[in-house]
Formats: sequence, structure tokens, C-alpha cells
Amino acid sequence: MTFKELGLTEPILKALEEQGYTNPTPIQEQSIPILLKGKDLLGVAQTGTGKTAAFGIPILHHLYERISLRDNKRKVKALVVTPTRELAIQIGENFTAYGKHTGLRNTVIFGGVKQAKQVNALKSGVDILIATPGRLLDLMNQGFITFRDLEFVVLDEADQMLDMGFIHDIKKIIAKLPSKRQSLFFSATMPKTIVELSRKMLGDFERVTIKPEQATAEKVAQGVYFVSKANKPKLLIHLLKDRAEDSVLVFSRTKHGANKIVKKLDQAGIRSAAIHGNKSQTARQKALGAFKEGTLKVLVATDIAARGIDVDDLALVINFDLPNVSETYVHRIGRTGRANASGIALSFCMAEERPYLKDIEKLIKQQVPRLGDHPYMDEASEQETVVRKPSQKSRNNSSRNQNRSGNSNRNKNRNRNRNKNRNRNRNNNNTSTNTSS
Repeated sequence: MTFKELGLTEPILKALEEQGYTNPTPIQEQSIPILLKGKDLLGVAQTGTGKTAAFGIPILHHLYERISLRDNKRKVKALVVTPTRELAIQIGENFTAYGKHTGLRNTVIFGGVKQAKQVNALKSGVDILIATPGRLLDLMNQGFITFRDLEFVVLDEADQMLDMGFIHDIKKIIAKLPSKRQSLFFSATMPKTIVELSRKMLGDFERVTIKPEQATAEKVAQGVYFVSKANKPKLLIHLLKDRAEDSVLVFSRTKHGANKIVKKLDQAGIRSAAIHGNKSQTARQKALGAFKEGTLKVLVATDIAARGIDVDDLALVINFDLPNVSETYVHRIGRTGRANASGIALSFCMAEERPYLKDIEKLIKQQVPRLGDHPYMDEASEQETVVRKPSQKSRNNSSRNQNRSGNSNRNKNRNRNRNKNRNRNRNNNNTSTNTSS
């Protein structure tokens, strides 16, 4: 199937052609026809599957056909709520690209920066608003945003918003939405809380599911190195020096860990930058911009901050820390191997992370190839240490020790009883003597 076969309006098809889009991805092919019919949608899919185009294209199609572009007093007709600043900016850029020839306006609002420019953009009139929950609520409470004219609502990366503690903000936003609207709900996973939230938001809906193993980029070569915690930085430096010309995205589980990695790389003469929640928006955008432009080759990110990273020529993803949530692994490796490019995803695994690796392999239904050849293999042997059942000899020794312990305790008890009996006899004899006297 091609985008032309979906019945989209000509200006959007022209923009898609300019972007090099010919054939829709599975989630786009399944979602767009549903949304063009005006039905609500529950989409289960990871980042990197083409979700933004899946909901963005039909929204642009509807708005282009309905809205008079001569109206300078435009009101917000479509709202996209997403967890992070980076992802909000990325979605805004996509809407701009897909709607290039439609004349439709969009703006992005998020926290961490002064609100003046965002408020001015809203006052100038926008058709599509992309927002993070906190700043959206702030501007709603100040009276700068109303939903009286709202027709389309998208809740993107819902599970991540709940993980970040936005559940109460999301419920407040949903409570303010007009009852007559088309709602789109996207999440990578569907725990109980997400199911309950989707029921509050969606009306008569259809469901599209892109399974995690389908979302894993087929052209991504995967591999795992077993390495001790102390030698992870050394292995990372070794790999980066071998690929000095490549753009590399390094994933850390924590903000503190990301900062430590950057410090270690700096000491080794490798320029890098970290992006995470504690960094200012200016610093994050500066680092991300340099990485996309290719002037910065190594970017270290936490999972939340990495949601908006979309780099076509990203050659390598390195999981410095394996994620403790299996689906996150799919998100991470999907950052490379996009479009027609090939990519590589390498993971470092220490002893404590073995259970995470096992869960990942269970999810993607394949074993991640073991890469044994690296300079720190002598230190990696500890990674093969697992909790084994005691050998027969150990069990016999254990039994003997238990028997010895048991015999020792029994002997102690016997001695105590003998001493008690002797003391009773002495007391009885003393009592008899005293009575006779």
C-alpha cells in the first residue's frame, strides 16, 4: 500500500513525497484509515514505529478540509499531550513537515523556559497545540488555553507520562476536554492503570497493536558484552575510539550515571554531552542540536530525555546500563537503523543485570548474540558466575555439618539435664540433713 491509496488530500501527499515517504509503516497503514473515518483509536506501539505520522497525517487531513485558512482568529482544534520537551519538539517538527503545504499552524509548549513566547504564539492563533502536561495545565489555569473548539486529542507515550508522575495532571486535562471529540491514545505497554485511563478518554474505539518484536528494527545488528561494572567505562572508551567518526547514542539508567559517563569520556579525550531531566532546556536543546547536526558525535542520555531523539544517520546505540524494563530496550535500539539505514545496538551486561537480559530476550523472542572478544574478558569471567545448586559433595558436607551441629546440641542438652539432676539431688540431701538436725 502507498500513501496515495489512503485517500489523503493533495497538499499532504506532496509534503510526504518531499520527505521521501512512499509506503506507510504497519501502524500508519492500520491507523490512518480508522482515523480518517473519525473513530477513536487505542494504539499500542513503541517509539520508532511511525506513530507521529500515524496520528499527525489524518489530523492534518481533517483540519485542512474543515478550517478556513483566512480566519486569523484561529482556536486550538487539535491537542497532542506528550511526556517530554524533546518529544514535544520532535512532534511539532513533524507536524510542520507534514503540513508544509496546508497553511495550518502548530506550536509547542513545555516547561523549563519562560512562557512569554509560548503565550504570544497562542494569542496569534494556532490550529494544533503540542504540549507537556505541566505547562499545559499552567496555561489553562491562567486562561490562555481553552478547549471550546477542540476536535482532536492525542495522548502520546501514556505509560511514560504515568512513570513520570503525570497521572493527576492527565486526569485534570481529560476532565476539561469537550465530550464531542475524536480521541487517540498511544502507549507502549498496557498495565492496569493505562487501561483504566484509556477507558476514561476513549469512546467507541478501535485498537491497533504493533507487537514489540515487530517494532525492533530488522536492520539493527544486536550484541551484548559481558563486562564487570568497573570496566564498563574502559570498554566504552575502547569502542568509541574505534568508531570516532560515527554518531553514537549512549544510554544510562540514571541522571547521575550519565554525568559520570561524560566525565570519564572527557578524561579520555572524547567529547560528549549528557541530556537528562536535571539539565536546563537550553542545554538539552543545544546538545541535541549539535548531535543532530553531527558536530557532536557522542550523546549520553537517560530514557526519558531520549524520547525526542530522531537522527537518520545514527550508526550505533550503546546500552551502558541494561534497562530494567524490557520494552525500554526496544525503544532504545529503535533509535538506530531508521528508514533505509542500517544500525548497530550494543549492550554492556554485568552480573546483576543478567535477569534484565533474560527478560529482554523473552520479550523480543530471540537471543541477543554474545560478543566475547574484547580487551577486558579477564574481568568479565565473573559475569558467568551464577547461583548453582550445591554439588553432591557440598550437600554431604552440609549434611555432616548439620549432623555435627545437631549432635553437639543434643550433647549440650544432655549435659544440662545431668547437671540439673545433680543439683536437685544435692538440694534434697541438704534438706534432709537440716531436717534431721
